[in-house]
Amino acid sequence: MNFMPMALLLSSHVAGSLVGGGVTQRVLNAAKIDTMLVPTVLYGRHPGWGEPGGACVEQDVFKGMLDGIARQGLFNLTDLVMTGYFADVGQIFDAAEVIDTVRKAPRSHDGVKAYAREPLIIVDPVMGDAPGGLYVSPAIAAAIKDQLVRRADLVTPNAFELGEITGRVLTDLGSMVRAAQALERPCLVSSLPRHGQIGVMYVDAEEGWIVTHDRCPKAPNGTGDLLTACFVTGIVEGLGPKRSLERAVAATASVVMRANEWHSTELPLVAAIDVLREPLIELEAEALF
Repeated sequence: MNFMPMALLLSSHVAGSLVGGGVTQRVLNAAKIDTMLVPTVLYGRHPGWGEPGGACVEQDVFKGMLDGIARQGLFNLTDLVMTGYFADVGQIFDAAEVIDTVRKAPRSHDGVKAYAREPLIIVDPVMGDAPGGLYVSPAIAAAIKDQLVRRADLVTPNAFELGEITGRVLTDLGSMVRAAQALERPCLVSSLPRHGQIGVMYVDAEEGWIVTHDRCPKAPNGTGDLLTACFVTGIVEGLGPKRSLERAVAATASVVMRANEWHSTELPLVAAIDVLREPLIELEAEALF
């Protein structure tokens, strides 16, 4: 007996805004990937709207939830671990320990086999963005770099975060490609300015691709989470990096187009869920090398 893919999500839960773990969970579920969301924060709304309400999840509660999942044998059946926003350094060390545990765990439990032969670890190093800079503490940023990035099979920073985790000054596309290669692991980088448009690139040891499209006049929060989740579903489906990149960027842009069309201040993921599979636009990736 085999499960469908199972993902462990270590990220934010925001009740009134479609960001963080809420976005990732919906996108993966739509692709028939089961999810376990262990929240790092419990907020009422995105902090960009003002005081969010709620609080950081205390480390003992966070660790306790992970312990419960472990006792159920579900780490053995975890095919994806995806990390996002953290508000506490202790949570990051717990996440690193969980990644190691999932990697070492047998790939079956109680007669049920895991979907994948090996788990895939995706780290979104949520730290900040341009032009505002870091919106987490320097200690959290350092822990993400030291504990999580080095454990990742795929890292998904925006351009600002790529500079932070590599310690490099990024001035053009070439410097961004070299920075991504310096991580020595596959890297999906968003928010790249290019010829007056916006770009997303994928780089690994063997191939590099970039997709660009027109900037949308206004985009809700959560597009980075949406992009990463869409890319990962493509990889799970076996589409390969180039096609996964093309579809992920097109799907993300299509949801934003629907948001602008409907004057939605949040990502309309439920109403626009069809465009994840059939985007409103088609985009072609350009080879980087």
